[in-house]
Amino acid sequence: MLPVCKRYAGSREDAEDYLQEAFIKIFEKLHLYRFQGSLEGWIRTTVVHICLNKLRSRKLYNDLSEDFPVAETKVPDGIQNLSEQELLALISSLPAGYRTVFNLYAIDGYDHAEIAESLGISEGTSRSQLAKARMVLRNALTDKKKTNYSHADKA
Repeated sequence: MLPVCKRYAGSREDAEDYLQEAFIKIFEKLHLYRFQGSLEGWIRTTVVHICLNKLRSRKLYNDLSEDFPVAETKVPDGIQNLSEQELLALISSLPAGYRTVFNLYAIDGYDHAEIAESLGISEGTSRSQLAKARMVLRNALTDKKKTNYSHADKA
């Protein structure tokens, strides 16, 4: 579950704190688990909720705003060449608000209504943050692709 926490926390130290708090909560609430669905899914959901609570309490996603038009974006070709670690590093480099919504939507499978409810924002803000995150990631991938081409030209 540490990788889940790292996706939300932004730093390893914060992720470890989130994980410790999550496991305390999991052990306190284990008697409530009803063996419906997977234990791993229940634990993952609990971990995500703890991460969101920590972010909310620390106001780490206060860069949420509705000032960006939502547009669908095409995934750059360079993404196939990225390792999992490189992709996670790019996601971790996003501002907290973008990273939180991107993780919830693209990785954990929440819809905009669920994200809005979890974070106390509007669905439009959730959509806006996702669009901004995609734009930043697309630009980073484009820059990375350009860098790789310039290194290949020099070789």
